[in-house]
Amino acid sequence: MRERTTSRTGWVVLHIAVILGALAMFFPFLWTFITSITPGAGFSITPRLWPENPSFAAYETLFTERPFARVVTNSLMLALITTIVQLFTSATAAYAFSRLPFRGRGVVFAVYLATMMIPLQVLVVPLFAQLKTFGLLNTYLGALLPTFASAFGIFLLRQAVNQVPRELDEAATLDGAGHFRIFFSIILPNIKPALATLTIFAFMGSWNSFLWPLIVLRSPELQTLPIALAGLQGQYTTAWDVVMAGSVISVLPMLALYIFAQKYIIQGVASSGIK
Repeated sequence: MRERTTSRTGWVVLHIAVILGALAMFFPFLWTFITSITPGAGFSITPRLWPENPSFAAYETLFTERPFARVVTNSLMLALITTIVQLFTSATAAYAFSRLPFRGRGVVFAVYLATMMIPLQVLVVPLFAQLKTFGLLNTYLGALLPTFASAFGIFLLRQAVNQVPRELDEAATLDGAGHFRIFFSIILPNIKPALATLTIFAFMGSWNSFLWPLIVLRSPELQTLPIALAGLQGQYTTAWDVVMAGSVISVLPMLALYIFAQKYIIQGVASSGIK
Protein backbone atom coordinates (compact mmCIF):
# COMPACT_ATOMS: atom_id res chain seq x y z
CA MET A 1 0.00 0.00 0.00
CA ARG A 2 2.82 2.37 0.88
CA GLU A 3 4.62 1.59 -2.37
CA ARG A 4 1.44 2.30 -4.34
CA THR A 5 1.00 5.64 -2.56
CA THR A 6 4.63 6.56 -3.25
CA SER A 7 4.25 5.59 -6.90
CA ARG A 8 1.08 7.67 -7.26
CA THR A 9 2.75 10.65 -5.59
CA GLY A 10 5.69 10.40 -7.98
CA TRP A 11 3.29 10.17 -10.92
CA VAL A 12 1.48 13.33 -9.80
CA VAL A 13 4.73 15.24 -9.21
CA LEU A 14 6.05 14.20 -12.61
CA HIS A 15 2.92 15.34 -14.42
CA ILE A 16 2.86 18.65 -12.54
CA ALA A 17 6.49 19.25 -13.52
CA VAL A 18 5.72 18.42 -17.17
CA ILE A 19 2.69 20.75 -17.20
CA LEU A 20 4.68 23.59 -15.64
CA GLY A 21 7.47 23.06 -18.15
CA ALA A 22 4.98 23.09 -21.03
CA LEU A 23 3.43 26.33 -19.76
CA ALA A 24 6.86 27.91 -19.38
CA MET A 25 7.67 27.00 -22.99
CA PHE A 26 4.29 28.16 -24.30
CA PHE A 27 4.19 31.50 -22.46
CA PRO A 28 6.69 33.37 -24.73
CA PHE A 29 4.61 32.46 -27.78
CA LEU A 30 1.43 33.62 -26.02
CA TRP A 31 3.10 36.89 -25.03
CA THR A 32 4.29 37.43 -28.60
CA PHE A 33 0.81 36.88 -30.02
CA ILE A 34 -0.87 39.13 -27.43
CA THR A 35 1.61 41.91 -28.16
CA SER A 36 1.03 41.53 -31.90
CA ILE A 37 -2.73 42.17 -31.55
CA THR A 38 -2.32 45.08 -29.11
CA PRO A 39 -2.24 48.32 -31.16
CA GLY A 40 0.64 50.62 -30.27
CA ALA A 41 2.11 48.14 -27.81
CA GLY A 42 5.41 49.26 -26.36
CA PHE A 43 8.22 47.22 -24.91
CA SER A 44 7.51 46.31 -21.30
CA ILE A 45 9.25 44.00 -18.87
CA THR A 46 5.87 43.12 -17.38
CA PRO A 47 4.12 40.82 -19.86
CA ARG A 48 0.54 41.42 -20.96
CA LEU A 49 -1.78 38.53 -20.23
CA TRP A 50 -4.70 40.03 -22.13
CA PRO A 51 -4.70 42.44 -25.09
CA GLU A 52 -6.17 45.92 -24.80
CA ASN A 53 -8.48 46.73 -27.72
CA PRO A 54 -7.27 43.73 -29.75
CA SER A 55 -6.74 44.35 -33.45
CA PHE A 56 -4.98 42.66 -36.35
CA ALA A 57 -3.85 45.99 -37.77
CA ALA A 58 -0.18 45.04 -37.29
CA TYR A 59 -0.59 42.06 -39.61
CA GLU A 60 -2.29 44.26 -42.16
CA THR A 61 0.59 46.73 -41.93
CA LEU A 62 3.10 43.99 -42.70
CA PHE A 63 1.41 43.03 -45.96
CA THR A 64 0.29 46.47 -47.14
CA GLU A 65 2.97 48.95 -46.12
CA ARG A 66 5.87 46.48 -46.33
CA PRO A 67 6.73 43.81 -48.95
CA PHE A 68 6.23 41.04 -46.42
CA ALA A 69 4.43 38.70 -48.84
CA ARG A 70 7.49 38.74 -51.12
CA VAL A 71 9.78 38.19 -48.13
CA VAL A 72 7.82 35.16 -46.93
CA THR A 73 7.77 33.78 -50.48
CA ASN A 74 11.55 34.17 -50.75
CA SER A 75 12.17 32.36 -47.47
CA LEU A 76 9.70 29.61 -48.32
CA MET A 77 11.24 29.05 -51.75
CA LEU A 78 14.81 28.93 -50.43
CA ALA A 79 13.82 26.63 -47.55
CA LEU A 80 11.96 24.19 -49.82
CA ILE A 81 14.77 24.01 -52.38
CA THR A 82 17.39 23.59 -49.65
CA THR A 83 15.39 20.84 -47.96
CA ILE A 84 14.76 18.88 -51.16
CA VAL A 85 18.38 19.07 -52.34
CA GLN A 86 19.76 18.23 -48.90
CA LEU A 87 17.50 15.18 -48.67
CA PHE A 88 18.79 13.95 -52.03
CA THR A 89 22.49 14.61 -51.44
CA SER A 90 22.43 13.34 -47.85
CA ALA A 91 20.51 10.17 -48.71
CA THR A 92 22.73 9.24 -51.66
CA ALA A 93 25.94 9.98 -49.75
CA ALA A 94 24.66 8.06 -46.72
CA TYR A 95 23.96 5.04 -48.93
CA ALA A 96 27.45 5.24 -50.41
CA PHE A 97 29.14 5.48 -47.01
CA SER A 98 27.03 2.64 -45.62
CA ARG A 99 26.72 0.17 -48.50
CA LEU A 100 29.45 0.81 -51.06
CA PRO A 101 32.89 -0.48 -50.03
CA PHE A 102 35.66 1.73 -51.38
CA ARG A 103 39.20 2.49 -50.24
CA GLY A 104 39.44 5.19 -47.61
CA ARG A 105 35.72 5.25 -46.89
CA GLY A 106 36.19 5.66 -43.15
CA VAL A 107 38.79 8.41 -43.55
CA VAL A 108 36.65 10.36 -46.02
CA PHE A 109 33.65 10.08 -43.73
CA ALA A 110 35.65 11.22 -40.70
CA VAL A 111 37.07 14.20 -42.59
CA TYR A 112 33.60 15.12 -43.79
CA LEU A 113 32.23 14.95 -40.26
CA ALA A 114 35.10 17.15 -39.07
CA THR A 115 33.69 19.98 -41.19
CA MET A 116 30.83 20.21 -38.69
CA MET A 117 33.29 21.76 -36.25
CA ILE A 118 33.99 24.70 -38.57
CA PRO A 119 31.59 27.58 -37.86
CA LEU A 120 29.98 29.50 -40.69
CA GLN A 121 31.75 32.71 -39.64
CA VAL A 122 35.07 31.16 -40.64
CA LEU A 123 33.78 30.20 -44.09
CA VAL A 124 32.04 33.46 -44.93
CA VAL A 125 35.06 35.20 -46.50
CA PRO A 126 36.22 32.35 -48.79
CA LEU A 127 32.62 31.56 -49.80
CA PHE A 128 31.99 35.22 -50.57
CA ALA A 129 35.16 35.38 -52.68
CA GLN A 130 34.19 32.27 -54.62
CA LEU A 131 30.68 33.50 -55.34
CA LYS A 132 32.04 36.87 -56.43
CA THR A 133 34.36 35.11 -58.87
CA PHE A 134 31.43 33.11 -60.27
CA GLY A 135 29.20 36.19 -60.45
CA LEU A 136 26.62 34.72 -58.11
CA LEU A 137 26.39 37.51 -55.54
CA ASN A 138 22.91 38.92 -55.00
CA THR A 139 21.29 35.84 -56.54
CA TYR A 140 19.15 33.04 -55.15
CA LEU A 141 21.65 30.48 -56.44
CA GLY A 142 24.44 32.15 -54.48
CA ALA A 143 22.39 31.87 -51.30
CA LEU A 144 21.51 28.24 -52.02
CA LEU A 145 24.82 26.67 -53.13
CA PRO A 146 26.53 26.44 -49.70
CA THR A 147 23.42 24.74 -48.26
CA PHE A 148 23.10 21.92 -50.78
CA ALA A 149 25.22 19.48 -48.75
CA SER A 150 25.01 18.79 -45.03
CA ALA A 151 27.51 16.78 -43.01
CA PHE A 152 24.95 16.40 -40.24
CA GLY A 153 22.36 15.14 -42.71
CA ILE A 154 24.76 12.53 -44.09
CA PHE A 155 25.64 11.38 -40.58
CA LEU A 156 21.98 11.16 -39.56
CA LEU A 157 20.92 9.17 -42.62
CA ARG A 158 24.00 6.93 -42.57
CA GLN A 159 23.08 5.85 -39.06
CA ALA A 160 19.59 5.02 -40.31
CA VAL A 161 20.85 3.12 -43.36
CA ASN A 162 23.20 1.09 -41.16
CA GLN A 163 20.18 -0.21 -39.25
CA VAL A 164 18.47 -1.54 -42.37
CA PRO A 165 19.27 -5.28 -42.54
CA ARG A 166 21.75 -6.10 -45.27
CA GLU A 167 19.82 -9.31 -45.93
CA LEU A 168 17.25 -7.17 -47.73
CA ASP A 169 19.97 -5.90 -50.07
CA GLU A 170 21.22 -9.42 -50.70
CA ALA A 171 17.72 -10.70 -51.46
CA ALA A 172 17.13 -7.83 -53.88
CA THR A 173 20.51 -8.49 -55.54
CA LEU A 174 19.56 -12.12 -56.10
CA ASP A 175 16.40 -10.88 -57.83
CA GLY A 176 18.53 -8.80 -60.17
CA ALA A 177 18.19 -5.39 -58.51
CA GLY A 178 21.03 -2.92 -58.80
CA HIS A 179 22.10 -0.17 -56.44
CA PHE A 180 19.53 2.32 -57.73
CA ARG A 181 16.67 -0.15 -57.29
CA ILE A 182 17.87 -1.11 -53.81
CA PHE A 183 18.24 2.53 -52.84
CA PHE A 184 14.79 3.64 -53.99
CA SER A 185 12.80 0.48 -53.23
CA ILE A 186 14.40 -0.77 -50.01
CA ILE A 187 16.56 1.85 -48.31
CA LEU A 188 14.36 4.95 -48.63
CA PRO A 189 11.11 3.31 -47.43
CA ASN A 190 12.93 1.98 -44.36
CA ILE A 191 14.48 5.29 -43.30
CA LYS A 192 11.37 7.47 -43.47
CA PRO A 193 11.68 8.61 -39.80
CA ALA A 194 15.26 9.80 -40.39
CA LEU A 195 14.22 11.52 -43.61
CA ALA A 196 11.42 13.32 -41.77
CA THR A 197 13.86 14.39 -39.08
CA LEU A 198 16.31 15.77 -41.63
CA THR A 199 13.43 17.55 -43.37
CA ILE A 200 12.66 19.44 -40.17
CA PHE A 201 16.29 20.32 -39.48
CA ALA A 202 17.04 21.39 -43.07
CA PHE A 203 13.88 23.48 -43.39
CA MET A 204 14.42 25.09 -40.00
CA GLY A 205 18.07 25.86 -40.73
CA SER A 206 17.22 27.58 -44.01
CA TRP A 207 14.12 29.32 -42.67
CA ASN A 208 16.03 30.84 -39.74
CA SER A 209 19.26 31.55 -41.61
CA PHE A 210 20.35 35.15 -41.14
CA LEU A 211 24.10 35.69 -41.63
CA TRP A 212 24.61 34.15 -45.06
CA PRO A 213 21.51 35.66 -46.77
CA LEU A 214 22.40 39.01 -45.19
CA ILE A 215 25.83 38.92 -46.88
CA VAL A 216 24.80 37.51 -50.25
CA LEU A 217 21.35 38.98 -50.90
CA ARG A 218 21.66 42.76 -51.07
CA SER A 219 18.54 43.72 -53.04
CA PRO A 220 15.40 44.40 -50.95
CA GLU A 221 13.28 42.22 -53.24
CA LEU A 222 15.55 39.23 -52.49
CA GLN A 223 15.47 39.57 -48.72
CA THR A 224 14.49 36.64 -46.52
CA LEU A 225 12.28 36.66 -43.44
CA PRO A 226 14.98 36.93 -40.71
CA ILE A 227 16.52 39.95 -42.46
CA ALA A 228 13.12 41.59 -42.86
CA LEU A 229 12.33 41.00 -39.18
CA ALA A 230 15.60 42.67 -38.17
CA GLY A 231 14.68 45.63 -40.36
CA LEU A 232 11.40 46.14 -38.51
CA GLN A 233 13.25 47.53 -35.48
CA GLY A 234 13.96 51.22 -35.85
CA GLN A 235 16.98 53.07 -34.55
CA TYR A 236 14.98 55.30 -32.19
CA THR A 237 11.43 53.94 -32.10
CA THR A 238 10.06 50.48 -32.78
CA ALA A 239 6.49 49.39 -33.48
CA TRP A 240 6.57 46.33 -31.28
CA ASP A 241 3.15 45.12 -32.35
CA VAL A 242 4.41 44.96 -35.95
CA VAL A 243 7.63 43.24 -34.89
CA MET A 244 5.72 40.65 -32.89
CA ALA A 245 3.29 40.11 -35.77
CA GLY A 246 6.24 39.32 -38.01
CA SER A 247 7.60 36.95 -35.37
CA VAL A 248 4.29 35.11 -35.17
CA ILE A 249 4.23 34.70 -38.96
CA SER A 250 7.80 33.40 -38.91
CA VAL A 251 6.93 30.76 -36.31
CA LEU A 252 3.77 29.39 -37.96
CA PRO A 253 5.38 27.34 -40.81
CA MET A 254 7.86 25.69 -38.46
CA LEU A 255 5.14 24.97 -35.91
CA ALA A 256 2.88 23.39 -38.52
CA LEU A 257 5.72 21.32 -39.97
CA TYR A 258 6.83 20.10 -36.56
CA ILE A 259 3.29 19.13 -35.49
CA PHE A 260 2.86 17.21 -38.73
CA ALA A 261 6.15 15.31 -38.45
CA GLN A 262 6.76 15.09 -34.69
CA LYS A 263 6.15 11.33 -34.62
CA TYR A 264 8.82 10.76 -37.25
CA ILE A 265 11.22 13.18 -35.55
CA ILE A 266 11.15 11.20 -32.32
CA GLN A 267 11.62 7.92 -34.18
CA GLY A 268 14.41 9.31 -36.33
CA VAL A 269 16.40 10.82 -33.47
CA ALA A 270 16.00 7.65 -31.39
CA SER A 271 17.05 5.34 -34.22
CA SER A 272 20.09 7.44 -35.14
CA GLY A 273 21.53 7.28 -31.63
CA ILE A 274 21.57 11.08 -31.18
CA LYS A 275 20.72 12.26 -27.69
